[in-house]
Amino acid sequence: MRLLLTPARWVYRGLIWLANSPRTLILSYLLLIAACSVLYHFFEKVAYGDAVWWAVVTASTVGYGDISPKTGEGRFMAALLISIMVLIVVPLITAHFASKLIVDHDAFKHEEQEELKNNLRHVRRLLEDLAEREGITAEDSAVPASAPAD
Repeated sequence: MRLLLTPARWVYRGLIWLANSPRTLILSYLLLIAACSVLYHFFEKVAYGDAVWWAVVTASTVGYGDISPKTGEGRFMAALLISIMVLIVVPLITAHFASKLIVDHDAFKHEEQEELKNNLRHVRRLLEDLAEREGITAEDSAVPASAPAD
């Protein structure tokens, strides 16, 4: 079962890596356009400039129709390019910008959360020591008793 999850986990981590870095996202977009342009140039036997134009128009899902694939390989690549753009690249770009717009400036940073947890542990120890010195039992105090073992 774990072997089946490994490729999916790698894909997931790769998508997170892409989404968290605008530079890598733009670079991957440009590489995708370049690779598809080269393949389209060879599959369809068109000038490289026309192949680049086709890749940009297809990736943006505008699809002017001035250049379209005639071969099966070209059509397959067009479907793949459109699918990658619509299902992966555009959502990653949208998610990246949305995450930058939705920022909680009042949220605690990781270091602040750790400091609060340590302070809470210290206060709990102090309360337990005080309760022990005063002879207060768990039923008499506001200090919660340990949870029963399952």
